[in-house]
Amino acid sequence: MKKWTVSRINPDKSNKINSLSDLGPFLSEIAVARGLDSPERLIGFFNVEELSDPFLLSDMSDAVNAINSAVDSGERIAVFGDYDCDGICSTAILYDYLLSMGADVLAFVPERDDGYGLNMDTVEKLHKMGCSLIVTVDNGISAINEAKRIKELGMKLVVTDHHQPSSVLPEAEAVVNPHRQGDLSEFKDLCGAGVALKLCAALDGGGYDAVCEQYLDLCAVATVADVMPLVGENRIIVRRGIELLKNTENLGLTALMAGVDRQSISSQFISFGLAPKINAASRFGSAKTALDLLCCDDPETAEKISADVLALNRTRRENESGVILRLVEKIDCDRKLLNSRLIIVSDRGLPHGLIGIIAARLADLYEKPAIVLSIDDDGVATGSARSVKGFNVFKCFNYCSDLFIKFGGHELAGGLTINEADIPSFIKRAEEYAENVCPIMPKPEIHADKLLRGEDIKHENAVSLLRFCPFGTGNPEPIFAMSGAQIIKIIPLTEGEHTKIVVSYDGKTAELLLFRTKTSDLNYHVGDYIDVMVNMRAEEYNGNKSVSLIVLDHRPHGIKQDNIFAAENIYERFCRGEKCELKQLLLGIPSRDEMIKVYKLIGKEPRTTLLRLYSKLIASNEEINALKLRIIIDIFCDTGLLEYRASEEKITVVPPKKKADIESSETLIKLRELTKLEE
Repeated sequence: MKKWTVSRINPDKSNKINSLSDLGPFLSEIAVARGLDSPERLIGFFNVEELSDPFLLSDMSDAVNAINSAVDSGERIAVFGDYDCDGICSTAILYDYLLSMGADVLAFVPERDDGYGLNMDTVEKLHKMGCSLIVTVDNGISAINEAKRIKELGMKLVVTDHHQPSSVLPEAEAVVNPHRQGDLSEFKDLCGAGVALKLCAALDGGGYDAVCEQYLDLCAVATVADVMPLVGENRIIVRRGIELLKNTENLGLTALMAGVDRQSISSQFISFGLAPKINAASRFGSAKTALDLLCCDDPETAEKISADVLALNRTRRENESGVILRLVEKIDCDRKLLNSRLIIVSDRGLPHGLIGIIAARLADLYEKPAIVLSIDDDGVATGSARSVKGFNVFKCFNYCSDLFIKFGGHELAGGLTINEADIPSFIKRAEEYAENVCPIMPKPEIHADKLLRGEDIKHENAVSLLRFCPFGTGNPEPIFAMSGAQIIKIIPLTEGEHTKIVVSYDGKTAELLLFRTKTSDLNYHVGDYIDVMVNMRAEEYNGNKSVSLIVLDHRPHGIKQDNIFAAENIYERFCRGEKCELKQLLLGIPSRDEMIKVYKLIGKEPRTTLLRLYSKLIASNEEINALKLRIIIDIFCDTGLLEYRASEEKITVVPPKKKADIESSETLIKLRELTKLEE
């Protein structure tokens, strides 16, 4: 269960913003909830209309001089990018622009197996191909040794990057990076393509008109794909880039968007409908395929390459689904792993291009940091981690660093390489670090901008939310909380693959849409009261205007989340064998009558969830706390009466093959022994 929080909006501030702007009362509340509670902050968010002078970026003039000199003298230039969407788009932008300058230029992107950034083999290869100048995009800031070799070979190097630099910079003609110490550029959160775009503008004399018209669509795709904050100049890039994307002249993008309603294109479409296709090329084929597609100038060739990319994306989806199902089955059956502070799971031969996606999915399913390790035939494992806010996975890796061949990352994500023989030691050390730093692991959060009122649910309000577009990291789509909505009707959609719920809420009738939630899996009935977190969207069909509320998370009404989290913490400490207070353990010991009541309650609804079961106990005034309920479920699982799948929080009754012996439950025996020891 995720932690829900809701902004408490200061009415004086929202009234002031309403009086000073044209936002209106509804949007003024959203603005204040997001910290836009002064004229200066409003202007800073809404009124950024121009990109800053590209020459404010560190070493930009030197980069321009080095490139112009190479172009003028007919030297061969190599544009070296990265294998992800940002790197591929960055490479395509600069490569195409240099071609338009008449440069002798080639584009080069590594494969995922080559690793991130420049390497010595590539430097030697580019030298043999006659390159005099290498220009990096979306990488290069850490290529210290490679830069030295480039100089030894008589070549030149220009670095353009957006990753954090260390105290030592590569030796180059220019190092263009907004994060450099002393950099004068106004906006620091550009992606690699954003820096490449500014380089093109600088090569064009400093103006943006021509390069934005040509490349802002690619830059917008890269910015969203690289999960950059959509504030400041990134809002300009993505907002204008999306408009250009709707009528793009890039044949590769056009082919990838075949059949798409162009007018519906948004940052969400880029995130889920476009960027994964570009990334699929390097995950299950070659990054060069995606680069060739984005640089293609022939419609028939673009369609052919696009078909290859789309086939790779289908392979990616199929492999991703299969691997996740296999790992979830493995985790759900391992109670020790389930109750660890970290989900660390390994398997042989997992596709390296997928382990980051899989780690993110597992972190979402189990609401804990997840680390996925793929073990190769040579006994070396490559790992990827995704964390939750409040647990710094990079610091965890640093604590275990002597066990790794290499590692890197930041607070919420990281990667590592480790010998298979050292994996057990890594798991032990990582858990030790987690216990010391986060005795109680933080929960993933969903934060609502406001508690929705019935009067707020109207078409003009939903339309007005588009003023905050584009949505993404740093500027998420507004989320609204609804408390105590009563279900009037449950309607299956697309043969039950999705579900619509009609509710009565605060004097209004509203429609809730649960995408990818099968109606058969929905554990609610007509008449139930629920709490939900939703996005609000404006709809119009055949002149009829309506509002759709897209459900992000839901739970039975009346659940006190702090009680659930406290019980979960005690339960997991008990399962891990960590010391618990006697009074806490005693709260978890169920009587026989309580176990019978729970089993009978489950029997009335053979497929249910922990939360629904707990809410029914609350409604029936049963004094069975959340900890005791969790213990009872484990006792029934021990004795073969139930199955519990943690990934779905689903409880299923198992037809008994013989009379169950409750007293033989390992959970009950362990709990009784611990309480005797404590006493």
